[in-house]
Amino acid sequence: MSEPAPLPRVLSVVPPMTQLNTPYPSTAYLTGFLRSRGVAAVQEDLALGLILALLSPAGLDALRGEALARPAAQRSAGVSSFLAAFDAHRACIGPVIAFLQGRDATLAHRIAGRAFLPEGPRFASLQAYVDPDDAEGGDPMAWAFGALGVQDRARHLATLYLNDLADVVRDAADPRFEFVRYAESLAASQPHFDPLADALAAPPTWVDATLQRLTVDALARHRPTVVLLSVPFPGAVYAALRIAQTVKAQDPAVVTVLGGGFVNTELRELAEPRLFDCVDYVTLDAGERPLLALLEHLAGKRSARRLVRTFLRADGEVRYVNLAEPELPFDEVGTPTWDGLPLGRYLSLLDMLNPMHRLWSDGRWNKLTVAHGCYWKKCSFCDVSLDYISRYDAASAATLVDRIEAIVAETGETGFHFVDEAAPPKALKAMAAELQRRRLAISWWGNIRFEKTFTPVLCRQLADSGCIAISGGLEVASDRLLALMKKGVSVDQVARVTRAFSDAGILVHAYLMYGFPTQTAQDTVDALEYVRQLFDAGCIQSGFFHRFACTVHSPVGLDPAAYGVTLQPLPPGRFAKNDIGFIDPTGVDHDALGVALKKALYNYMHGIGLDADVRDWFDGPVPKPRVARHRIERALRQRA
Repeated sequence: MSEPAPLPRVLSVVPPMTQLNTPYPSTAYLTGFLRSRGVAAVQEDLALGLILALLSPAGLDALRGEALARPAAQRSAGVSSFLAAFDAHRACIGPVIAFLQGRDATLAHRIAGRAFLPEGPRFASLQAYVDPDDAEGGDPMAWAFGALGVQDRARHLATLYLNDLADVVRDAADPRFEFVRYAESLAASQPHFDPLADALAAPPTWVDATLQRLTVDALARHRPTVVLLSVPFPGAVYAALRIAQTVKAQDPAVVTVLGGGFVNTELRELAEPRLFDCVDYVTLDAGERPLLALLEHLAGKRSARRLVRTFLRADGEVRYVNLAEPELPFDEVGTPTWDGLPLGRYLSLLDMLNPMHRLWSDGRWNKLTVAHGCYWKKCSFCDVSLDYISRYDAASAATLVDRIEAIVAETGETGFHFVDEAAPPKALKAMAAELQRRRLAISWWGNIRFEKTFTPVLCRQLADSGCIAISGGLEVASDRLLALMKKGVSVDQVARVTRAFSDAGILVHAYLMYGFPTQTAQDTVDALEYVRQLFDAGCIQSGFFHRFACTVHSPVGLDPAAYGVTLQPLPPGRFAKNDIGFIDPTGVDHDALGVALKKALYNYMHGIGLDADVRDWFDGPVPKPRVARHRIERALRQRA
């Protein structure tokens, strides 16, 4: 008789780079689920581990060596500044990290005094806050922090300091390095694997070598038989494959599995066998069912022909195996666990002086979902054909609040960020009622659609249950384009809903878009005027403009003629496939307009320029807005 396969020991890894203030939730979900099924599962955040290793006294010593190895004529201003003030950098990096981790609050006074940190090029941005009418210069941050906001002032300065150091790492040691979009261009909509293959075959940079060392340490601690690499973004792919490469070099018998948001959107037609030099399997969509099938296969309990939504390499070719099995109900996927993650070591950063915008980088939020998928799933720009959008499945309010209570008991922290595509109003109302019934005091925020169901009464109930902020898609603030997008809202409706949230004391962030098919320069100017009025009326406090990108899985990508555009042929390739170019007959230079939109929005978020004509933000001539100056004000007066 053959020996039974050993029980799997699964290590789930967050690869660099995701975010620094809180763990990306995928490993917490997978670890919690696997433990609920009796699997020995642990997790590591190598993204955080890498940053803490680089930004340490020993790390700065090594960075100095990298910088000195470059000829002086090739050093950037940031690198030269770093070398000139190296002793000060080495002395303060440890205390600054401790401060941002919440372990040394009293250091805020020295940081805020502007004499403790060696200030590099990033600090020049503070001059943008100086009032040009203030002849004496004054305090450039007084408007944001006043006399007593020492902690936040110091956190903002410390964040600028870390950004300075990140620039030095990029300029002196690894040109691909960024805190979030690390080596993103190697993977994002990249039809060919060649750029990644070349980078992986090249001698490791100092950053690579540090990540390899951390990976070896994690393998020694946990001794896994399976390593799961969760890759949410293109900016985490290169590092994930470096980790997998290191795992295989240490022990080829360890099974490596790649999954996550990037895989689910960009690798659905994967045919590149070289990827499997690093990883053994690639899984699509929700990970629970494929992982159960894979673990059964590794234990000898099912054949490779009975895997679920899994790519593998056989006889030198990539094969996709998908035995149809029912998905696990969202009620049954278990409670995420943060056990094993160093919750006290995450960095609370403050990169933008806006009370809503800061939530993405400041504070350690327990990330959770109200439901799987999107209840609306109609928006023309969204990947509505894919499982993460199309399969809507909500947990009951009792189950959701049970999970919240368990997470609070485990982490000792009561802040929650619901990361749904769009949390349904009915489910949020039920959750709020259950939180109130149990008298459970938490703070929470999340993403919604600005639909009329969010009445002033419901907004107040959500606030009473702990809601502090919401974000939602206004996209292009144009009723014509909102209808074309099948967004299901109007500008007037968004104004009334956002004002209801604001009146309830809930901060509001608007996701904004430009460059949608058939969008004209007139549409763009009108949209900016709507946005100006929404800020001026106190409806929204924060926003972000992003350039529309057509994806192959969206309604625009699937039926471009319905949106008045023609798709450009995709280049041949066997790797990633997602963004697709298109020809818009309007011929508008959206990139040029986008510069003005982002400039205007940055100022609006800081309360600047709200009385100015929106045309002043554009470098060239643009049409006069057709929107009446008091359109939003009138819409608010019509509130039912």
